[in-house]
Amino acid sequence: MNKKFVNFIVKRYLRFDKKHPFIYISFLLAFLGILTGVATLMIAMGIMNGMDKEFEKKLKVMNYPITVYSSLVKVDKKLLLYLEKKFPNYKYSPYIQTSAIIQKNGLNGVLVYGVDFEKERKINFVINDALKNIKNIGKFDVIVGKRLFEDIGLYPNEKVIMIFSKMTPIGFGVSPLMKKVKIRGYFNSGLVAYDKGIAYMNIQGLKIILNQDYYSGIHIWTPNPFKDIEKIKKILPPGVGIIGWWQQNGNFFAALKMEKRALFLVLMLIIIVASLNIISSLLMMIMSKRKEIALMISLGTTRTEIKRIFLKLGMIIGVLGIVSGAILGGIGIYILKNFDIIKLPADVYGVSRLPIDLSLVDFSLIIVGAFIIVLISSIYPAIKASKTDVLDTLRYE
Repeated sequence: MNKKFVNFIVKRYLRFDKKHPFIYISFLLAFLGILTGVATLMIAMGIMNGMDKEFEKKLKVMNYPITVYSSLVKVDKKLLLYLEKKFPNYKYSPYIQTSAIIQKNGLNGVLVYGVDFEKERKINFVINDALKNIKNIGKFDVIVGKRLFEDIGLYPNEKVIMIFSKMTPIGFGVSPLMKKVKIRGYFNSGLVAYDKGIAYMNIQGLKIILNQDYYSGIHIWTPNPFKDIEKIKKILPPGVGIIGWWQQNGNFFAALKMEKRALFLVLMLIIIVASLNIISSLLMMIMSKRKEIALMISLGTTRTEIKRIFLKLGMIIGVLGIVSGAILGGIGIYILKNFDIIKLPADVYGVSRLPIDLSLVDFSLIIVGAFIIVLISSIYPAIKASKTDVLDTLRYE
C-alpha cells in the first residue's frame, strides 16, 4: 500500500471545493455534532458522578460504613472489646438508639442516638465539626440538627424537656420518661431529613435515663467496608445483625445507576446523529469524485487504497470532533467546578455548588464509544467507494 499517495489524496479531498460547498458544510456539521455530543456527555456524566458521590458521602456519614446491631442477641461491651481485639485497625462507636420528643414551641419528634462523643467524632466528620466549638460534654447534653435548632428557636446551652418513648410505672399506670437536658449546639449534615429528625446525646446519660446497660449497636469505620463486612460477619455470635451503608440504601443507588446509564445512552444519540452526517458527506463526495476514483483505479490504485482514503477522511473528521469535544468538555467542567455559575438550593440537594466529578472510566467510555461510532460510520462509504465500477463510470460519466 502506498501510504504517501493515500495521504496526498486525503489532504486534497479535505480542501474546500467551490464546486461542491455543501459537502464541506456537511463535514462541518458532522464535526460540530460530534464535538457537541462528546462535550455534553462529559459535562452530564461529570454532574451525575458528582451528585452520586455527594449523596453517597452524606449517606455514608449518617448511616456509617458498617453497623453491628442487636437482633436476637444483645450487643454489649463484651462484644465491643472482642471486636476491638480482633480488628484493632477499625474505629468503633457504640450507640443506644431511642425515640424522643423535644418540648419547645410544640412537640418535635427526634431519633436520639446516645454516643461516646470522643469515639463518634473519629468516624463522623459532621459530629466532629459540631464539637469543634463545644467543650466538656456533660451526661445530659444534647446536640441536635441545624434545621431543628433553627425551626424551634433553640439557643446554645438552653435547657429543654425531652420526653422519651420508654414508659415507666407510676402509681397504678405508666408514664413516659421525661428529663431536662441541655442543648449544647447543632450539627449540619446538609440533609434536611437528618438535620430535622436526629439528635445526639451522651451515651452515659442515656443509659441512666433508660436504665439500659447494653447497646443498640456499634457503628464501625473500616478502610474497605465492602470486604471487611464479611470478615466481621464470620466472628459475630449467632443472632447479632450486621449491615453496610450500601445495603440500607440499595434501591436509591440502583435508581441512580439506572438513571446514569439511561442518560449516557440518550446523549450518545447526539454522536450517532452527527455520525450520519459523516456517512452522507462521504457518500456525496464519492458521487462527486466517481470519475477520479475510477481513473485512479484504472491507473493502478488498489481498491484497498481507495477504501483507506475514504476511511481516513471519515476518521479525521470524527477524531477531530472527539478531541475538540473532549477539550471543550474539560473546559466546561473546569469552569463549573471552580466558579459559582450554577447555584443549588442546599436544603434540597445538600450542596450549594454544583458538584462535578468525571471518572476516568466514564471519560474512557465516552471517548471509546464515540470512536467506535465514527469508525462504523466511515466503513460503509469507504467500502462503497472501493466498489466503484471503473468501466461504467469512465464510459458514461
